[in-house]
Amino acid sequence: MADDVQSDDPILFQGSRFAVRGVALPRRSGGAMTREVVQPADAVVVLPMLDEDTVVLIRNQRFAVGQTLWELPAGTIEVGEDPALCAGRELLEETGYAASEITRLIEFSPTPGFCTELLTAFLARELAFRGQDLDETERITTEAVPLNESIQMVRDNRIRDAKTIATLLYYQTFLRTVS
Repeated sequence: MADDVQSDDPILFQGSRFAVRGVALPRRSGGAMTREVVQPADAVVVLPMLDEDTVVLIRNQRFAVGQTLWELPAGTIEVGEDPALCAGRELLEETGYAASEITRLIEFSPTPGFCTELLTAFLARELAFRGQDLDETERITTEAVPLNESIQMVRDNRIRDAKTIATLLYYQTFLRTVS
């Protein structure tokens, strides 16, 4: 839980996937102002590489925005679950691929202005297809895409999902080996 958000801050809303707490923030001029903070579980995002030049992307139907988005596979960390194990589980569920190698890349806060969520990005290599195991409400298809094309998809706004943009650009900028 974020340092400023306390377990005794009042819960304004409790949903199945997140809570909203009212947090009193001190004003510079004195007194306090209440701000709402969304508290979902932390999550993972996975960059699955079929080879050095090919990434597995998903097309994920997102009801909240009314669109099918290009994304990397991702999902919520269960209570007590190791993030690397969660990454392997979500990769298999959403893409059908199992990875022999899963490496932590980076952690980031996608929306720190109002949300406590922490995302951990992983790189998955040595993939073997086993078959998708989607949740009942998921509508996901997969596509192998050249990595250079996925970067172009970010540039021309075909990829609009923040966790996917951050992970692809991190990998391209800091880790991709140029031959």
